[in-house]
Amino acid sequence: MQRDSLSRRSVLSLAGLSLASAGVATGAQTSYHSQSAPGATDDEHVTRESFQIMEGTEKETTVYVTDAEADGPTVFVIGGVHGNETAGYIAAEEIAEWTIDAGTLVTLPRADVVAIDRGTRVDDDGIDLNRQFPEGSEPQTELAEAIWDLVVNLDPAVIVDLHESRGIYAGNPVDGVGQAIFHANRDEDRTAADSAIEYVNDNYIDVSERAFQTGYFSGPDSEPTGLLVHKAARELGSEAFLVETLSTENELEKRVTWHSAIVERLVEDELFPNEEPNNGHEPEEPIEEEPDEPDEPPADEDDDESGDDVPDDHTDPVAEIRSDPSSATERTLEPEQTITLDATCSEAPDGELVSYEWSIKNDGTFNESGKTVDVTVSASGDHRVLLRVTDDAGASETTEVTLTAA
Repeated sequence: MQRDSLSRRSVLSLAGLSLASAGVATGAQTSYHSQSAPGATDDEHVTRESFQIMEGTEKETTVYVTDAEADGPTVFVIGGVHGNETAGYIAAEEIAEWTIDAGTLVTLPRADVVAIDRGTRVDDDGIDLNRQFPEGSEPQTELAEAIWDLVVNLDPAVIVDLHESRGIYAGNPVDGVGQAIFHANRDEDRTAADSAIEYVNDNYIDVSERAFQTGYFSGPDSEPTGLLVHKAARELGSEAFLVETLSTENELEKRVTWHSAIVERLVEDELFPNEEPNNGHEPEEPIEEEPDEPDEPPADEDDDESGDDVPDDHTDPVAEIRSDPSSATERTLEPEQTITLDATCSEAPDGELVSYEWSIKNDGTFNESGKTVDVTVSASGDHRVLLRVTDDAGASETTEVTLTAA
C-alpha cells in the first residue's frame, strides 16, 4: 500500500545542518555526534548518527538516526515511555540497528530513563510521561517538550510508540490494552494496522487468545488524554500507532519479536519499498497451538524456593511490602487507581538481596521484577499480589498483599 505521506522527505540530512535545527529546538540540552553502534558500517548505502536530548540532566537519553541513500520519508519509533514496559524499549534498541532501504529511521529507545532505572511506569516525581502531551497546548514537562520538539522537527510520516500491558484488550481498555495496535480513525491508519496484525497473527501467534486486535484512539475529550501519538496524529497529520503487547504471560524475547515484526509491517512502504524487510526475526515453522496455561496463582508452599546449596544454619530473607499510598491495602480502591508497591523494606539477615519478583495477576507466574512495582486495579474485587525476594545464597521468601477495588 502506497500512502500519501510517502511523498514527504525527512527533515534530517545527515550530511548537512538539519540535525542542528533539532538541537536548537531542544535548547542547550541536545548534542550531536556520529554513532558507533554495532552495524554502523554494515551497508555503504546507510549512514548512522546519534545525538542526545536533555543532555547534562538525569533524563539525558540518546536518539539514533539511520539514513538510507535512497530518498524516502521519515519514520519515528519510540520506546521506554513507561519504565516498566521492558519489551518496548528493548525492541526499539534493536530497531535502531536495522538496515533500511529508503528514507530515514529515527529511534528513541529509552524515552524516560529515570522511570526505566526505577522499573516503574512513572518517574521519581510520579509523572506519567505519556500524559504530558495535551492537544492544542504545550507539553507539560521539560522531557515531554524535548521529545515533542524533536517530533515536530522530524515531521515523521509514521510514528510508532511501543508499550506493554498486563491485560488483554477486549474492546474495553479498562480491562487491559495488551495485544493491540491503536490508531487514528483514518482509512490509511486502519488499513496499515489491519495488515500488520494479520501478518503477525498468521506468522507469530501460537495461541488464539493472544491474537492482536486493532482499536481507535480515544477522542480528544475522552480519557486517556495527553498521549504522544494522539498529538502527532492530530496536529502533524502523521500516521501514528500505539502498539501494546501482553507482558504477563509471554517471555520477553517473544514480546520483543512481536514489537519488531509489527513495526516492520507498519513502516514497510516507507523504509522497505522495494523488497521484503529482513531484520533477523523470521518466525519458525510450523506454528502449533499451545495448551492454555493454568489460571491459578503460585501456591504458597512452593514459593520459598531456597537453593539446594543454602547452609542449614542460614537465616532466610524477610519479604515485606509497603504501599503508596500507605493505606492502599486497608481500604477500597477506585477502579483504574494505580498503587505503588515497595519491597525495599525487605531484608537479608545473612547476606544481601539480589532479586525482587512480583506476581501481580492470577496466572501462576512471577511476571515483574524490581524493588518497586506499579499495580493498576482495573476491575472490582480482590487482587492478590505476591512478592518473592531472593538473597545471594539462593534462599527465598514470599509474602503477599490484597488490593480491593469497588
